Amino acid sequence: MEQPEAARRLGLHYSAVRGIVKIPMTTNQEDALYEFLESRIEPFTPEDAATYIRKQSGSRTGRLAAEIATLLEYRNIAFQMEGRKWLTRRGCFQNAVFAVTPSRLELLNGILIPGHRCLPFANPMLLPKDYLFFWDDMCIGATRMEGAPEEFYPYYTLYGEEYAPQYIVRDNPENEAAFNDDPYEDPPEVSIQTLDMREVYRKSGFVPGDRFRVSIIDWKDGHFLIERVAQEEWPAEALQEWADTAERGFSESFERLGPGGSTDEQITYAYWYGGERMRLTPAYALEELLYRKTDRIETASYGIETRFWYAGKEIPDRREIEKSSVIPDRTMVEDILLKKKIPISEFVVNAYIRDALFRRDADFSPIIERVVPHSIDISDAEWEFLAAYIAKALTQIQEEYTDFSDKRMGPVRQRIGELHTAVIDLTARLRQGSLDSSWLPKHTFIILSQIQNHAANVLEDLDTNEVMPEHDLEILDNSVDSMIDTYEDIKEMINEAIDAFRRNNLSIVKPRSDAAEQGRIVQISIGGTDIWRRVVVPETCRLEKLHRIIQRTFGWSGAAGFRFSADIPLHTKEKPKREVVISISKFRNKPEGTTKTERDLTTRLPLSDLGMQGVGELSYEYGAVWSLKLILLARLELDRDTPVCCLAGAGAAPPENIDGPVALRRYLSFLERGTPLEQQEARKVLGASFNAELFDLDGCNRRLKDFLESQDKGLGEEAEQDE
Repeated sequence: MEQPEAARRLGLHYSAVRGIVKIPMTTNQEDALYEFLESRIEPFTPEDAATYIRKQSGSRTGRLAAEIATLLEYRNIAFQMEGRKWLTRRGCFQNAVFAVTPSRLELLNGILIPGHRCLPFANPMLLPKDYLFFWDDMCIGATRMEGAPEEFYPYYTLYGEEYAPQYIVRDNPENEAAFNDDPYEDPPEVSIQTLDMREVYRKSGFVPGDRFRVSIIDWKDGHFLIERVAQEEWPAEALQEWADTAERGFSESFERLGPGGSTDEQITYAYWYGGERMRLTPAYALEELLYRKTDRIETASYGIETRFWYAGKEIPDRREIEKSSVIPDRTMVEDILLKKKIPISEFVVNAYIRDALFRRDADFSPIIERVVPHSIDISDAEWEFLAAYIAKALTQIQEEYTDFSDKRMGPVRQRIGELHTAVIDLTARLRQGSLDSSWLPKHTFIILSQIQNHAANVLEDLDTNEVMPEHDLEILDNSVDSMIDTYEDIKEMINEAIDAFRRNNLSIVKPRSDAAEQGRIVQISIGGTDIWRRVVVPETCRLEKLHRIIQRTFGWSGAAGFRFSADIPLHTKEKPKREVVISISKFRNKPEGTTKTERDLTTRLPLSDLGMQGVGELSYEYGAVWSLKLILLARLELDRDTPVCCLAGAGAAPPENIDGPVALRRYLSFLERGTPLEQQEARKVLGASFNAELFDLDGCNRRLKDFLESQDKGLGEEAEQDE
């Protein structure tokens, strides 16, 4: 058969359009691979896995070993060793031990909540309610505890704060029904399965401060043995040694994997890179380390999700849709779409085809337009190739498609497909437009990427002729509502950023003169919150003046002490043009082999000098409780009338006189679901009209304008007597 002209022009083989080509490994082969990974303890090669899979599923095995190696590396589902060998999670954690420290709530109620305690030592295919725990040759029985969801969220946050409700929902059908009653509000009460520890606590003589040493009996089935460890049994030096090892493991995980695909992935690789010592005791409970013992790791916002990251640092933003949702060993169709920055599988394309059948489209052209929006250029050859694939796939899917079976799934698929198209279209337009991405809201492309990835996953789930159970569809429908709301929120913020860019565009695009003063966009984020601002300041602005600008930006008084610090690259060949250091004594010693050291900065230092030093981030501490991160973004030519202004932001500024982010979250919780007395206390502290979601851009700029007018001299001028 002659190869189509479109395929020849693209250099593609005709076999790619002869039928519906799925991912290289079949579903049965992937299932067999996961069975192998769940069972294997010893190191293995891709050939070992291929041999196992061939016994389970012998079809199409030519390049199987290479495809397995690609999949292992892409999905981070095993640990790579030297000599093309890999180690499974089971092989890494089968004989490991770890620590659990019961909370006051658990001791008072005679229970233990498994929650996230077994991360990453348990089979991730299991839920916490599936684990079995043993003590003194006895299987510990289960009991149930009722309470408000927020009481239990802290026991699931290592999965990611945003996923804690999902684990509680999946604990039992009653919780699922309670959450589905109102997808936008937590139910007043839920019930979770816990361990009945009354006899264990009594017979072991357990007292507050004691810990449990937990050994893995069976990784695959989630069986654990617990033993009491008295408070004084583990020396402080040994615990600190473990904590230091854990911090190094997390740091290496961040360096090698970045923010990763999930907090579970970050934790798993931290234990791998930390080595055997991390998987032995004495040790802190992981939650104890991350939330109370370390000052080097903290929870950071990552779009609409959370990750662990370096304390005081923001996860770097991206400038395009994430490509991690597409496997490296792609089909021709997937490769064409990825080149258009549309990272989807053929399953998603097939879902669009099913949507066209549900809509009763007479032509397949609208399918291509939904998959590849008009904002994305596509050549004739690419269009013809996609058309050939879709025409063939449409014929095959239509043979089994029925309107009746798709009556309930069709509307959900249609809504999520429209959302997916809108996200791809918006992202493409942002890349192509004249808007400097530094003006966009924080993590814009990360958020769009996360929505796109979630939408694509739902579309893959809906690429089926099987009718989904009603409650599964209801959950999907609710998730679509949530994704659409998030998309509308970020779209509104993007439009506001575009408006701000256009209002300032004349000062940016006008011909630049040598005398024109240059400015810098600075992103200011309050640590431990989602509150941030993006301001324009002159590059000649000294840190002392920047301190005042920060104070006006958040409506604070400036009454407390402050300091700036930064990681300064060490200069080994040339002496820096200006000295920036006034004190190093307050900071930890520089680890051997590093090229940066954290240093206190003189307030007389201008931003321009920081740029010369290669500094892109600053830390700003205000009082004893507020820690802010400043990121130096794009340079631009200043508007002489408004040399300082705020461009964008999110969240209401907290009162400066409360005890930091933890106190802020407590008061916000009081406002949402506290007792009348707690709500009264919160309103007294936060203000009667405080709205945590409200960011008043005009009010912020009025304060900055008043500040400018109060200055005897411009912010860019530096008086000689200050030297």
